[in-house]
Amino acid sequence: MMFQLSMFALAAAAVGFGAAASFAQEAAKDVPAADFKISGPFTHEKLTIYLIRGPSAEGPVPLTLSEALAAKLFKVHETGNVQELAIENLSDQPVFLQSGDIVKGGQQDRVLTVSVLVPAKSGRMPVSAYCVEAHRWAARGTESVRTFDSSEKSMPSKRAKIAMMARPAAPASGPGTPRDPRRAGLGGRGEGQQEVWSSVAEAQQKLSANLGAPVAAAASASSLQLSLENEKLAATKAAYLAALSPKDKDGADVIGFAFAINGQINSADVYPSHGLFAKMWGKLIDAAATEAISEKAAGEARAAPAPEAVLAFLARAVSGAAEERKLDAANTRVVHQNEAAVVNETKQADGRVLHRSYVAF
Repeated sequence: MMFQLSMFALAAAAVGFGAAASFAQEAAKDVPAADFKISGPFTHEKLTIYLIRGPSAEGPVPLTLSEALAAKLFKVHETGNVQELAIENLSDQPVFLQSGDIVKGGQQDRVLTVSVLVPAKSGRMPVSAYCVEAHRWAARGTESVRTFDSSEKSMPSKRAKIAMMARPAAPASGPGTPRDPRRAGLGGRGEGQQEVWSSVAEAQQKLSANLGAPVAAAASASSLQLSLENEKLAATKAAYLAALSPKDKDGADVIGFAFAINGQINSADVYPSHGLFAKMWGKLIDAAATEAISEKAAGEARAAPAPEAVLAFLARAVSGAAEERKLDAANTRVVHQNEAAVVNETKQADGRVLHRSYVAF
């Protein structure tokens, strides 16, 4: 099924990477009223996905962090600071890092909290991160304690993703007040880290309960990365991955995807080009399937949201008040937040959007 509606301008549909000149030059300068299409819904058990279609920028597609680390063209260095790592692009082309990318190794596994495009031959640069392995601060097995050598997984927790989109917190809740996900983790960096640790423990507990076996690894029980490598989880997830890989995801105009769990919209990611979306697809669907497995089935079956509802969610999400923070000379982070969702986007120096991540409250 496909649904089309012209309803909002999404700059991500026509952005160029500043570090890849031909990409930027060939991308459309502006899409004031883009026509977007939604393919889907595609459902397997608790998980429903939708493909987001729109204009795709032409030109070279940057390496992803997974590709660059595997080819030894990129380094992620331990700094001894839980909330900051050092990155270094050794290649002659830009490398894309996405918020939610988990890096394995160092003193403890981390998750990156920002999306950035790292220029070729960058030299060492800082990047913000949170710990996703609370009880280790030493070498693990034969891994390097100084560097992180792989990034094959992405954060599979809506609660953690909200915590990583740090913005000034709403007024603190009083004692005994139920936890409000719109407030949790959106304050200071320390508050966000505590929320991420808590969300990791929660995800491990929920996965273990639903799989009927512990996912915590003997090598490091608090490591989210090692839990995501659990064999029983992988076997259960395989059915989701096989069922939710629609052939039309390879269409040249597919630039993102959204997903719902138990009939409720959860998250979405949109990129400037089909090429970048295609490179990120494996991580995206893996994380969505993992999160679906962690959730209990709804007591009463709920219909999958209609494509119109997905487009309405995307439009409403970016209507929230925006706050900007310059990450470096080439990347600026913009966070939109309202009562319905929080959106994290990264803009290039010329104003083009590199990546936009939506999370529903």
